[in-house]
Amino acid sequence: MTDELKINDLVQGEGKAVVKGALITTQYTGWLEDGTVFDSSFERGKPFQCVIGTGRVIKGWDIGLMGMQVGGTRTLQVPAHLAYGERSMGAHITPNSNLRFEIQLLEVLTRDD
Repeated sequence: MTDELKINDLVQGEGKAVVKGALITTQYTGWLEDGTVFDSSFERGKPFQCVIGTGRVIKGWDIGLMGMQVGGTRTLQVPAHLAYGERSMGAHITPNSNLRFEIQLLEVLTRDD
């Protein structure tokens, strides 16, 4: 994997687009480079909500989800420096881990809503 974020739209959404500061609702799965699933909102049976573009999630998400539209599905190949860097996270993510996510965007809420 290179040092840059790779973004690939599997399904182009047609709804509201992600902007900085929006509250987004997603379903996602995250994999390590060896294919091990380390996290999945599907497995928890509950969508994941976060505010995007403000440093509350990994930088790969803050950058990689901008402009994505509701109804879309996107994969992100996130190099370690845009993920958890030299930190370990949970039982599976070791320092300097590159991560891959597949994310379905369910909802975008902005201050205007």
